[in-house]
Amino acid sequence: MTDSWATFGADLHLELRGSGLRTGLMDALREAVRSGRLAPGTRLPSSRSLAADLGIARNTVADAYAELVAEGWLVAQQGSGTRVARRAVPRRPAGVARPRPARPGPEYNLRAGAPDLASFPRAEWLKAARRALATAPYEAFGYGDPRGRIELRTVLADYLARARGVYADPERVVVCSGFVHGLMLMAKVLRRRRAREVAVESYGLELHWNLLIEAGLRLRALPFGQQGSATGELGSLRAAGAVLLTPAHQFPMGVALHPDRRAAAVDWARATGGLILEDDYDGEFRYDRQPVGALQGLDPDRVVYLGTASKSLAPGLRLGWMVLPEDLVGEVLEAKGTVDWASGTLDQLTLAEFIASGAYDRHVRGMRLRYRRRRDQLVAALAERAPGISVSGIAAGLHAVLELPPGTEHSVVRSAAWQGLAVEGLSRYRHGDAAGRGRDALVVGYATPPDSAWTGALDALCRALP
Repeated sequence: MTDSWATFGADLHLELRGSGLRTGLMDALREAVRSGRLAPGTRLPSSRSLAADLGIARNTVADAYAELVAEGWLVAQQGSGTRVARRAVPRRPAGVARPRPARPGPEYNLRAGAPDLASFPRAEWLKAARRALATAPYEAFGYGDPRGRIELRTVLADYLARARGVYADPERVVVCSGFVHGLMLMAKVLRRRRAREVAVESYGLELHWNLLIEAGLRLRALPFGQQGSATGELGSLRAAGAVLLTPAHQFPMGVALHPDRRAAAVDWARATGGLILEDDYDGEFRYDRQPVGALQGLDPDRVVYLGTASKSLAPGLRLGWMVLPEDLVGEVLEAKGTVDWASGTLDQLTLAEFIASGAYDRHVRGMRLRYRRRRDQLVAALAERAPGISVSGIAAGLHAVLELPPGTEHSVVRSAAWQGLAVEGLSRYRHGDAAGRGRDALVVGYATPPDSAWTGALDALCRALP
């Protein structure tokens, strides 16, 4: 939208940019003052006159004026109207070019790894925050226990036992700021224990692998098959101090670790004294049956369970948790430090109240239905518009793997980019030491788009497929 006015001695051309009229008007006025087109002391049109000239609501102009007065750009006096503040305005040095606007991102996003952020339960979270703040003891505002708030550890122990089959005494729960933080702590502990090697799944996140490497640990990639990672191969890795697994829903391949392979991992840990690092990133979201229980329940003394609110609520909360073998708690706390610097007390208390009130269970149930509907719509669209493409893996989680004809992955990803769609190929998640060539596939994060963009994203995806 672009308009101009010529009143009160001000001959000014305004460009209102952006989706919000008030924000656009404020930005245009700031730029006019900053550039000198509106000199100090210049009287501006009344809110009524400017609103009429621009064809917008008077309240929009009045609100913009009021906020710019509060910021110091304008001054308003009874009887003399609104004027540009009389102060030195920094001008852009001559010859300094304006930075170019950032290139627009893709119109649609189907990258895996994020929930539908538009569905964050703001109202329920605010209620929980108010209750938590009103009832927080005075000592909660001091330096925290490095294990995290006892209120959160207590409700987490109850929830994880009930929903994920985890043996979780509050004294064995340590709050962290997400899975990566927990993995950093475990990498530090492993190095202090003089571990030299960690086994990882041959498909996963490079971020996690690099973190372990930077801690001084060597990696060994486990072969992958239809029953999940080949944990039977752990027996040959005597130097391995730990194995990192996503047993409930392998990321990104989307399969659950077969019971025999779960047992093989536990047997290896018992026999060697090694540790299993269990990443239960989206264990609550199973759509065709009850979720598979956590591996930790098979041996709480050999499995480090790591969970997070990043997929169930939002990654911006920076809240995660570790359920540790008893003899590991002290070592993890030593690695973490003497105060809880990573997780804010009020956020911990809010999450504790959110879980205790039943709001967390209600939210997970609602999102389970929402994501199942998304997955069903994805499968139906492929069956109708791209019948040669199948979805592999169990009906669970926030992403799906789409099998592609051999040799087509890179061209499909490029085609999607031409359609304004961000999506990643399976090769992006493949460890460099994995044997064989690997499959051609897409990893589609169907939870990521808000409802307003879901249909468009699905259409763009189908157009990009062979």
